[in-house]
Amino acid sequence: MAQTTIEISKEYLHFHSAHFTIFSASSREDLHGHSFYVTADVTAPVADDGLAFDYNILKDALKTLCDALDEKLLLPEQSPHLALRREPLFDGQEYLVASFNGEQLPFLARDVVTLPLRNISVEELAPWFLQQLRSDDTITVLDFSKLTIKVSSGPGQWAGSTWQRGTDS
Repeated sequence: MAQTTIEISKEYLHFHSAHFTIFSASSREDLHGHSFYVTADVTAPVADDGLAFDYNILKDALKTLCDALDEKLLLPEQSPHLALRREPLFDGQEYLVASFNGEQLPFLARDVVTLPLRNISVEELAPWFLQQLRSDDTITVLDFSKLTIKVSSGPGQWAGSTWQRGTDS
């Protein structure tokens, strides 16, 4: 069976989020935002009907992940330099307070998504997206041999993460 590589790169596979990169225990960027874009390259066999797989399943899963991050502040849970804690507000809401190098950065908890990452960077986001897809049974049942997810934080700046079936990575 012939193999093909399909690129899924839709305009709607993006999210607008704020973050700050942490460089060391005492150095970080100022809070700022990006329009992040996500693409997928999938290598799959072409079946007798001339199709590889139902692309909509993968597009829908990626869109759901992007939508969950859209218009949120992203903070890393696993940074050795950042501590996160929740504090109640008077009206039942919560602050999420990020502590960095003596700074206390309070945010409304509803505006924040924390991720099990060391930093909020394209290098960390690409494998996170891939891992989310690898844990989704609607994706893992698709007949493909390789899946690469790429995340961009701006034109010409991408990071990718690849899963080859039959390997643990």
